[in-house]
Amino acid sequence: MLMSSDTDFHFRQGNVPLLISIPHLGTEIPANVRAQMTDVAGLVADTDWHLDRLYDFATAMGASVLGARFSRYVIDLNRPSTGESLYPGQTTTGLCPTETFRGEPLYLQADVPDSLEIAHRLNAYWRPYHAKLRLELDRLKAEFGQVLLWEAHSIASVLPRLFEGKLPDLNLGTNGGGSCDARVLDAITSTLSDERFTWVANGRFKGGYITRAYGQPDQGVHAVQLEMCQSTYMNETAPFDYRPDLADQIKPVVAKMVSAALRVVRSPAG
Repeated sequence: MLMSSDTDFHFRQGNVPLLISIPHLGTEIPANVRAQMTDVAGLVADTDWHLDRLYDFATAMGASVLGARFSRYVIDLNRPSTGESLYPGQTTTGLCPTETFRGEPLYLQADVPDSLEIAHRLNAYWRPYHAKLRLELDRLKAEFGQVLLWEAHSIASVLPRLFEGKLPDLNLGTNGGGSCDARVLDAITSTLSDERFTWVANGRFKGGYITRAYGQPDQGVHAVQLEMCQSTYMNETAPFDYRPDLADQIKPVVAKMVSAALRVVRSPAG
């Protein structure tokens, strides 16, 4: 999937009312930030690995694709700029994470980012990504009237600190039904009835900040988050290799889900 590089994100413009956003794709950490971090941080283990490769079918579909360059360890593009928790009462990581999903410290002692550093990262990385996201959604909405925002995510299938047991293979989030027309989610789930992969809608993951903030079906923007178990397409331990033998089984399923949602958005009644 070829995308042009900007200073802090990758982008390829498409020609259909579909924007695929991959805010946790990035693995880069600026040298000055990396110097303050632990060896664990250098593994960038909590990356949404290889999703540009898994979603390479989007090129033929004509989708626009926006992906982060920099690691979520620098700043999490799928968190509110104000830093409040999206899942009150549950363990999660923040806007500028200080520990991994497994609770390992990311920073050396006394090097945790302060308010000035967080403000710098917001201006340098968070705001440019969101400005591009808004610009492309507005462009697609102006041309087509309705647009599908597909939030592409993945996560290790077992993370006891964050959730019990093993996640379903496919975790759909629509902010409890608020971020897209109900027909969009119905179309997606209808493609899964005969699949062997397990799935849930609006379970542990209901959609992050981008899904919740930009999904406004009454304004013509339908947002869906898919949080995939990484076990469906890659090795979950370092060096986090892509597994074509697995990916080739799940990729057509994801493509069908996206296509079904897009058909609804493009329909006259959408």
